[in-house]
Amino acid sequence: MKYLVKFIVVTFFFIICTNAFAEQKIVFIDMKYVLNSSKAGKGAQDYLKKSIADNQKKFADTEKKLKNEEADLLGKKNDLTKEEYKKLSDVLRAKVIEYQKKRREVFDKIAKQRSEARKKLLDTVKPIMESYADENNISLILDKKSIIVTTPATDITKIIVEKLDTDLPSLSLK
Repeated sequence: MKYLVKFIVVTFFFIICTNAFAEQKIVFIDMKYVLNSSKAGKGAQDYLKKSIADNQKKFADTEKKLKNEEADLLGKKNDLTKEEYKKLSDVLRAKVIEYQKKRREVFDKIAKQRSEARKKLLDTVKPIMESYADENNISLILDKKSIIVTTPATDITKIIVEKLDTDLPSLSLK
């Protein structure tokens, strides 16, 4: 009986005393929105989209010319000797290889510019979020894509976008 009373008292004590009174403020941010809706992010996106469109048009024209050359060569196949046909087809093959190489280089350059722009934006956003967290006693900032349910009051996305727009109004991608 004596041990039973001690057990109940100790258990009751642990149940009551485990309640923590520390307050942690947790907020979330939509990083995709920050990167796409800030002035610098929009400017970088517009530049990259324009660059892709211009290059695709240029490459489509080049591809059309190469296909026409191939069709002409196939049309002349019966009129040419084997050596002449082989020589012309090798020249055409070299042009196609050069075209593919240039196309790959251009789109690799655009991908590199995109990743550099993203890195620069993230490098600028991180100190902004850190200073905001320090000013407002925030202990944890989560990305929106990992949140299931929350209140809109814990969303700091628009505040960070405004601060980012003042700190980094544009990006240079050249």
